[in-house]
Amino acid sequence: MKKWRCLVCGYIHTGEEPPDKCPVCGADKNMFEEVVEAEAATDTAAAQETAQEAPETPGDPRQVDLDSPPDNKFGNIYYLLVGQMLKHHAHPMSTHIPNGVLPISFLFIVLALISGATSLSTAAFCNIIMVVLTIPFVIFSGYVEWQHRYKGIPTNLFKLKIACAVIVAAGTLLMAVWWIASPDVLSAASFARKFFIFISLVTLAAAGIAGHIGGKLVFRD
Repeated sequence: MKKWRCLVCGYIHTGEEPPDKCPVCGADKNMFEEVVEAEAATDTAAAQETAQEAPETPGDPRQVDLDSPPDNKFGNIYYLLVGQMLKHHAHPMSTHIPNGVLPISFLFIVLALISGATSLSTAAFCNIIMVVLTIPFVIFSGYVEWQHRYKGIPTNLFKLKIACAVIVAAGTLLMAVWWIASPDVLSAASFARKFFIFISLVTLAAAGIAGHIGGKLVFRD
């Protein structure tokens, strides 16, 4: 049975033909290549050394082919930064902030509504500010990851992930500005309070969907 590797995310498909769409990243059929098994055995130690120096697994950050940096100081700094971000998985790590903080913030909002405690409302506000401050780096690191690890292929999966990131950024910024302008938003008129909670729910859902897609790409299932 033949094996086919997705050139975008590295997913391996077994079958006589590649799938019409990659089940992981949604790449088209023409983005698959056949995996050819080595005909001769290679010395184990030599193979391990080669793998360390030039890994062949698609998606490995050390394999990312960055174009030659511009011959100037700022270009070199940018490419050094991008290389380190990919090598040390900056995007998967940074996404833990909104994905972890937003559920806690929503929980504090619910508890503040139930108990009327201003301390819980303040805690929720502080969590939202944390997301607002970190989301620009999350989006930038995600863009770097998409461009260099996944070749910038605009599949529906990546479009959805980008849309969710925009919703999280816009939603948390709107909530923060609204909270600053109206600190008593959780005890305001019924419509305003309901709309504020609706925004927080949409933002939380978008973060959850983006996190699910990220996990799907990392674990390839």
